[in-house]
Amino acid sequence: MVYPVALIRCDPETGEPIRNDQGLCERCEPGEVGQFVGRIVEKDPIREFDGYSNKEATQKKIITDVFAKGDRAYASGDLLYMDDYGYLYFRDRTGDTFRWKGENVSTTEVESIISKEASLTDCVVYAVEIPGNEGKAGMVAIEDADGRLDLTELLVRLKLNLPGYAIPVLVRVVRKLETTSTLKLPKNQLQKEAFDISVVKDPVYLLDKKQTTYTRLDTQLYNDLRNGKISL
Repeated sequence: MVYPVALIRCDPETGEPIRNDQGLCERCEPGEVGQFVGRIVEKDPIREFDGYSNKEATQKKIITDVFAKGDRAYASGDLLYMDDYGYLYFRDRTGDTFRWKGENVSTTEVESIISKEASLTDCVVYAVEIPGNEGKAGMVAIEDADGRLDLTELLVRLKLNLPGYAIPVLVRVVRKLETTSTLKLPKNQLQKEAFDISVVKDPVYLLDKKQTTYTRLDTQLYNDLRNGKISL
């Protein structure tokens, strides 16, 4: 290795490394998306990792038994892929964060603020791909059983409590958010359906570029969005 970094195979949702029969991590092949990790070397000012004040958060960032028993690496949380020449390209973030407008967005933080400001039962924040845009845009499915949700008022409140890049670009209003058998909200299914109005029967709204209003997606607006004709 010229540099003490590598891309390892992992679960794209959790970031957990995929290991071989020896219990070690596996390097990604060119074109294969994996997590970017950096080797930790104690007492080396460049390669040492001192961690955070929160010990639990520190442990989540350290992977052991990476390419040899006992070695350690820092898990960046970034998913990248490498071409045949060794150049790296950003693809996504793992777990409860995603990257939009060059910034990392915490889905749990946005969910907490939306639930508080909208006084709703449940909401789920996730990231979706929009053609022509780097990274992934934030989308939220909000439960609104009795039709009380006022998106204009919600947007005003979100602008007071969130940076612009963290405000959801798309909003899906549902009557009921179904939970799984383990009482978890179905984020993966929502993310898969994204904003495809041919699949999603709930109303879906798009935030305009100036962040002044949410407009409901119709066929024309959806097609423009899918074809990269709308600047976000």
